[in-house]
Amino acid sequence: MPTRVCCCCSALRPRYKRLVDNIFPEDPKDGLVKADMEKLTFYAVSAPEKLDRIGSYLAERLTRDVVRHRSGYVLIAMEALDQLLMACHSQSIKPFVESFLHMVAKLLESGEPKLQVLGTNSFVKFANIEEDTPSYHRRYDFFVSRFSAMCHSCHSDPEIRTEIRIAGIRGIQGVVRKTVNDELRATIWEPQHMDKIVPSLLFNMQKIEDIDSRMGPPSPTADKEENPSVLAEDCLRELLGRATFGNMNNAVRPVFAHLDHHKLWDPNEFAVHCFKIIMYSIQAQYSHHVIQEILGHLDARKKDSPRVRAGIIQVLLEAVAIAAKGSIGPTVLEVFNTLLKHLRLSVEFEANDLHEESVSSVSVNTGSKDNDEKIVQNAIIQTIGFFGSNLPDYQRSEIMMFIMGKVPVFGTSSHTLDISQLGDLGTRRIQIMLLRSLLMVTSGYKAKTIVTALPGSFLDPLLSSSLMEDYELRQLVLEVMHNLVDRHDNRAKLRGIRIIPDVADLKIKREKICRQDTSFMKKNGQQLYRHIYLGCKEEDNVQKNYELLYTSLALVTIELANEEVVIDLIRLAIALQDSAVINEDNLPMFHRCGIMALVAAYLNFVSQMIAVPAFCQHVSKVIEIRTIEAPYFLPEHIFRDKCMLPKSLEKHDKNLYFLTNKIAESLGGSGYGVERLSVPYVPQVTDEDRLSRRKSIVDTVSIQVDILPNSAPSDDVANNTEEITFEALKKTIDTNVMEEQEKEKRRLVIEKFQKAPFEEIAAQCESKANLLHDRLAQILELTIRPPPSPSGTLTITSGHAQYQSIPVYEMKFPDLCVY
Repeated sequence: MPTRVCCCCSALRPRYKRLVDNIFPEDPKDGLVKADMEKLTFYAVSAPEKLDRIGSYLAERLTRDVVRHRSGYVLIAMEALDQLLMACHSQSIKPFVESFLHMVAKLLESGEPKLQVLGTNSFVKFANIEEDTPSYHRRYDFFVSRFSAMCHSCHSDPEIRTEIRIAGIRGIQGVVRKTVNDELRATIWEPQHMDKIVPSLLFNMQKIEDIDSRMGPPSPTADKEENPSVLAEDCLRELLGRATFGNMNNAVRPVFAHLDHHKLWDPNEFAVHCFKIIMYSIQAQYSHHVIQEILGHLDARKKDSPRVRAGIIQVLLEAVAIAAKGSIGPTVLEVFNTLLKHLRLSVEFEANDLHEESVSSVSVNTGSKDNDEKIVQNAIIQTIGFFGSNLPDYQRSEIMMFIMGKVPVFGTSSHTLDISQLGDLGTRRIQIMLLRSLLMVTSGYKAKTIVTALPGSFLDPLLSSSLMEDYELRQLVLEVMHNLVDRHDNRAKLRGIRIIPDVADLKIKREKICRQDTSFMKKNGQQLYRHIYLGCKEEDNVQKNYELLYTSLALVTIELANEEVVIDLIRLAIALQDSAVINEDNLPMFHRCGIMALVAAYLNFVSQMIAVPAFCQHVSKVIEIRTIEAPYFLPEHIFRDKCMLPKSLEKHDKNLYFLTNKIAESLGGSGYGVERLSVPYVPQVTDEDRLSRRKSIVDTVSIQVDILPNSAPSDDVANNTEEITFEALKKTIDTNVMEEQEKEKRRLVIEKFQKAPFEEIAAQCESKANLLHDRLAQILELTIRPPPSPSGTLTITSGHAQYQSIPVYEMKFPDLCVY
């Protein structure tokens, strides 16, 4: 019951105090005296300079009532404050606000949940008022701390606990709305505040999710005001939506701390949910900030368990999936570089575990660790592939080059990935992982011209990888090639190596070969043929290798073949058939029959594609004879589980083979230039042969011990052989280096004539012709001395050189140009 004063004393009291006292009834149950409240409101509006005194006096009364636990009068005081606050909008309201916030703080400090909720509701009403001018001296540190504490309420009564948590979330929402609109008052974005606000919201989202997972999905009729999880999520979205470039990181970093502290990366459903909220709430141009933060956190947790790292990578995948639709910014290469670095680390960890197992001969939990690392690797590859497939074509080309530059190839140092700690097994594993990543990036890539898809800087290392000794690596390289060459989605129609009865039923899509593609095949065709040829002769090939090689030939025929390329491909097929029959590489019988089957399938395909009746008839006849006499030469039989293999191929009838003369005869009648068919295809020998580990060091560097001069007679070999010393070996190695340099020069000349444009070659030939013309003029100016005898000989001298006398009648001046 409020203290009553006598009439005399009451008359002496200030008017504002009398008006304030009159709004309180005798019994608090009667509520606020509305008539007196209207008088107080009118007085406050009429005399705004009295607002601060009214607020101070109300705060004094409320403090006293709170201490005395007079909840009824507390409610009346807060109702009066709310009405005054809503009614008065002037410059003088600022001192009143200080009193109001002081009273709200008193309520929040009380231990009664009812008063805490009351104070929160009053603060939310205040937060919704737009002030004319901001108050820069006002701080909300206490309210941030108090509302965050309320979000973590552990009251024994579940209903009261939920009510307090909802009040805390709404209070934080009020603080956010009150502060973030003013750029000059940015204290709310300071790390000490974000470290309290963000975890409080995540805590409520997480707790309710845990309950929902046990009790089933929430009722669709549930009001979000009664659901802390929904309210906290809305508040978090609102907070992140107001974040700017300078304070984005401060809002995101507490999320990582919360997920780490509560171990929410494994399982990571909640982490994925959080970052989906973040990515969809922030402005699109700031997406790369979040991705950078995830990458930085992945680096910081690189020594954690594989499942934790896999959880972070899956979160990155979700973030990238959203960011790829908008602006990713300058983080494209950073994303791939970080992911490839962690891919190498994962492979290194896996290799170390296998090494420790082999040393200790104890396999406790090693299998599960290996599986966990594979989860990490698959997550990285999936992220790389998804990210790369959503990039524009120009960026995807750069990423393809970037990944290809990381693939280690034995015998070269061109790759930029550190594999010194991996060993052979780890290096093979990282090769597979990188090529799988490249395969996913190239999936769906459709370039208008093949030069765009396969520039020389990318084609050369890709084909070099096709020479690696592991059949699985070669399969991946071929699949990458298919992704880039197949621009009309024909690969699915060619899947599986088989004899196709009617190619027209496949409904192959193709276009006329453009000039750029024709130029590409003139420049790089021999290189492609060579790698297909060598790939067919690998000893560890399995059925899938032959299927992919067949698909490669078919796709080149569809996408890049003109008449000249068709002839070259047929030459290649015949050369493969001959190599299987002659078997200089000592291939097993299965591989020889596999090559024969591949040749049959391809010639059947290409004969129907070019639709030359005589050619189709010859191919069909050979296939028909093989079906009866040598079914192991056909793909439908050789690649079955149980297929009888012949003991040799030398005794077979020539009717079982595709004959060059009959093919040339059939194609020549249709206008094809078949002169080149008579020239057997022989693959060029290049430096790429040394990239494979099949070569021994003796094949790479051959040291000649015998260093006799060429003019020495054969019977004096023993006497003229130098003693094998260090100097002799050094001299021999120097000689070999010079020979290697000469070979390199010849290779460059050959490559230049194969790949350089015709105009460039013509210009160089013209310059050399001019040089020869000048040389001839010099020779004709030589001093010719008369012959000393009637035999008609003369001696030609030029400078210090004297040439042998030759008969005049045998001298031919055109020969003088050859020197």
